[in-house]
Amino acid sequence: MARVVIVGAWIGIFLMGASVGLALADGPGAGDLDRLQWMRGRWVGEKDGVRMEEHWVGPLGGALLGLHGDVKAGRLVSWEFFRIDVSAEGVFYYASPRSAPPTPFKLVELERRRVVFENKTHDFPQRVLYWLDGEGLLHARIEGTRNGASLSEEWAWTRTP
Repeated sequence: MARVVIVGAWIGIFLMGASVGLALADGPGAGDLDRLQWMRGRWVGEKDGVRMEEHWVGPLGGALLGLHGDVKAGRLVSWEFFRIDVSAEGVFYYASPRSAPPTPFKLVELERRRVVFENKTHDFPQRVLYWLDGEGLLHARIEGTRNGASLSEEWAWTRTP
């Protein structure tokens, strides 16, 4: 009987520890950034005559850092800086197009090779998505509404050395 009670106690401790671990996993943390390792690297693509490059590094000091540039006819036509960072309020993706002040988008979905950030109060976009497909292409999509119309734009890039 004592053996059954001891085993039962160990099972209870294990289940309690597992539930605490699951609760911690639901909160923001550096582990969430580690789950985004698939974004790291140099990614290139072309769309409508525009050569695009996106670079992701990190986590460095608790953040992923990104840089995007668009070149058309040999000239830089657009650029953007990114940061994915952890705070007490959650994990946030900060976008800074053309060196504008950063706009925060909160992490709302995190899967094995897909992440979604959202800022419902931003003019456009309200959602930023990244995913890695089965062929190894990195996709990015922005979506939302502007003047009552649903809009979206999507890109795909290949990892290069």
